[in-house]
Amino acid sequence: MESDLFESVFHLIQKRKNPDGSFSFAHDRKDPISPFCNFSIELGIIEWESNYSKTLFELRELINMNHEKLSMRLERVAIHIPKGSILADIGSDHAYLPCYAVTNGLCDSAIAGEVVEGPYQSARKQVAMTGLGDKIEVRKGDGLEVLNPDEATCITIAGMGGTLISSILESGKAKLGKADRLILQPNVGAANVRSWLIENGWELCGEEILEEDGKIYEILIAKKGDPLRPYGVNKQTGLTFGPFLREQFSDIFIKKWQLEKKHLERIIEQLDESGRSGLETKRNELKSQISVIEEVLKG
Repeated sequence: MESDLFESVFHLIQKRKNPDGSFSFAHDRKDPISPFCNFSIELGIIEWESNYSKTLFELRELINMNHEKLSMRLERVAIHIPKGSILADIGSDHAYLPCYAVTNGLCDSAIAGEVVEGPYQSARKQVAMTGLGDKIEVRKGDGLEVLNPDEATCITIAGMGGTLISSILESGKAKLGKADRLILQPNVGAANVRSWLIENGWELCGEEILEEDGKIYEILIAKKGDPLRPYGVNKQTGLTFGPFLREQFSDIFIKKWQLEKKHLERIIEQLDESGRSGLETKRNELKSQISVIEEVLKG
């Protein structure tokens, strides 16, 4: 009962949110929210019949928290959105990123694309709750099919595997005509994304690596240009490690590849312990990968 009451009041409250972030309430019982609340204008407190109370400031924080306080990973994605963009966030989940981007003036408008019904409905609810329906359109569809040709100028795809991100871009190439910025955050398989960018004329113009909640993420930023420019003479090493990330040589970069080296060494140990024959080729491939990592980690 308390959660249902809170939900009802919460939605009524968010409808009273003004453009400046303040809230408007009637001072009399004609306000339809009044059956649920007692108002104390002087104290700025709303009290529910269930004895659940929050200050107006806390309620404002509650309404805004999901799109004003992004994860570090999504904040770092957002910072690369060019000002004035028409953003398309593919696989938007709860639409936190487009809501944040619009609220903070990082883009003029946004499209939140989601293929799964549950997240799609969550995105619609989030946009409605934040009062951004005139700036953000939530669309249901697979990948870039939610876009019209030449519609979005900046595409973000975050929180998927590199193979899936590459597949989404490949399938939706016809929708990228107006796009001049791709911001891609693969959870794994960043080399696959770099390969797609090269093959399709996108120049990698920046990279970030960060650690959050015990996981390491890479962010790739690309523009139309010379796709081989960042790689120099050793393209394959750049594809694997990231040309900008290798140059930055951050502590997180070192940690990632030290962990990968240990992972490959454990696989070799398991191969040796298995006692199976015919594994020499696989063992040599793994040893070669380890040698490359060791060379890169020398700095």
